[in-house]
Amino acid sequence: MGSQFLRVFLAGACAVAAALVTVGCRAAPVTDAAVAAQANQAATSAAASAAAAAAAAGPVVALGDSYAAGALLPLNTSSAPPGCLRSTRAYPALVARALGAPLTDVACTSAGIKDMTAAQSTYLGTNPPQLSALAPDDRLVLLTLSGDDMGFLNVLQECVKLSFTLPWGSPCAKHYGGQLATALGAETPKIAQLLVSIALRAPYARIVVVGYPDLFPQSGGCWPAVPITDGDIAYLRAFEVSLNAMLALAARAAGATFVNTYTPTTGHDFCQPESVRDVEGLVPGSLTLPFHPNARGQAAIAATVLAALGS
Repeated sequence: MGSQFLRVFLAGACAVAAALVTVGCRAAPVTDAAVAAQANQAATSAAASAAAAAAAAGPVVALGDSYAAGALLPLNTSSAPPGCLRSTRAYPALVARALGAPLTDVACTSAGIKDMTAAQSTYLGTNPPQLSALAPDDRLVLLTLSGDDMGFLNVLQECVKLSFTLPWGSPCAKHYGGQLATALGAETPKIAQLLVSIALRAPYARIVVVGYPDLFPQSGGCWPAVPITDGDIAYLRAFEVSLNAMLALAARAAGATFVNTYTPTTGHDFCQPESVRDVEGLVPGSLTLPFHPNARGQAAIAATVLAALGS
């Protein structure tokens, strides 16, 4: 996901990216053994599935927003445009690597439905229409999309600000009311049409819609570490559950596969200690965007996708 909430953050991040592209850099080594172990476990557990799918192995295409792009984990300086903030540690890269398949990664931070068929301007370069990357010989299409269309990170920004006006209430829920549900209803037919378009362009590909991981604690919150009130946490959590349910229904109706990443990451939300959480809060404790999966979270998503591919 991505939005106006990230403009200042992205401006700084892209300035760094520009410098890295100019002078070159070496990705930081993996310092969290748990992340490395989880990624290795994903590859190992997928070995049987990969072998079974070897005959059908072919190009993998990654479409979608920053949750698919990876957003600085670290930045893949060889990927153009650098403003998309793609990473070799994003789940599509991990999945393709485990399957031994070539990857075409066109996912981009801040992408929405319109960016599937129109070029997207970023702070550093323009990303072509994402659907233009599809071809008849593609065998797997991975898609994470919808959060940006509904301005979800803008909503989180507003919830943060409102929390200081009423720390023990639900000011954000009161402010937005049913607006998020309305936006979700408007998104549903767009996702349905997008899945049809993908199938037409990549008729032999397995289309996999990858849902969003659990951002929010199942009860309470962690204000002021992540300054969203407990009441608004419940409101936002309910919306995320509804968003994933919409994506699941759309995938099923289109004959695509939906991968539930919410359940496997429950209990690893942004309120958890750094050694446990799969997503970061307002101030990331590791290199990623606010309210986005960290390297551990991307590895968990990849493992879940690989398990689904083998089912």
